[in-house]
Amino acid sequence: MKIYKLILLSTLLLMSCATTNHSKKITIHTIGDSTMAIKPDPDKNPERGWVQVLPSFFNDNVQIFNHAVNGRSTKSFRELGHWKPVLESLKKGDYLFIQFGHNDAKDTDPTRYTNPQTSYRYNLIRYIEEARAKGAIPILFSSIARRKFNKEGVLLDSHGNYTLIARLVAQEMKVPFFDMQYLTENLENSYGVEESKKLHLHFKPGENAFFPEGKVDDTHLSVLGATEISKIFVNELKNQKHPLEKYLK
Repeated sequence: MKIYKLILLSTLLLMSCATTNHSKKITIHTIGDSTMAIKPDPDKNPERGWVQVLPSFFNDNVQIFNHAVNGRSTKSFRELGHWKPVLESLKKGDYLFIQFGHNDAKDTDPTRYTNPQTSYRYNLIRYIEEARAKGAIPILFSSIARRKFNKEGVLLDSHGNYTLIARLVAQEMKVPFFDMQYLTENLENSYGVEESKKLHLHFKPGENAFFPEGKVDDTHLSVLGATEISKIFVNELKNQKHPLEKYLK
């Protein structure tokens, strides 16, 4: 009888712990560039950052603070003062998503450019170390792919060594890595040369009121593109059996 009661008590304690873990409030902070960032006037503006639509995939126990800013690199995000308030707000157990690369490659702009093998690498390491010093949990992402097909229909690389360096930093620093370039290259290819335009901002003059003169943008995302990329991230959370998987709807 005593053994039975002990087993029953242990079972109830385990169930209680499981319930507590699943109901724990989680905070995610994101830093990055325009492919992540919140876009204004969502009722009119067809552009979205992929993190802008991400909250709809998590339950109410997850709060996401999207600090990504258009045009920022690992260098300019810090030097223009965006990182300091994020760092100050980080608490133990918070997650920090880090995704830079598009603007680090701007080699005609000294305010943003970073050498992937040197300053880009050390900038990522510094973000990770500073986040960990606050007790936060950093996660690294490679940049999403650009829609850059050649005349033969081959999707070309746009990020050079930045993706490789991000992966190596993740391995060196022992942080989770989400290779969004690879995953979004697969997405672009699955849609094909013409249909992949729907993932981005392609409008003829007069076709969209927000862009009356038309728009051809193969970097930034439509609602469809941002949603598809959020789905990719959610699926990868499941594939990696990441603890955040428990908080998905």
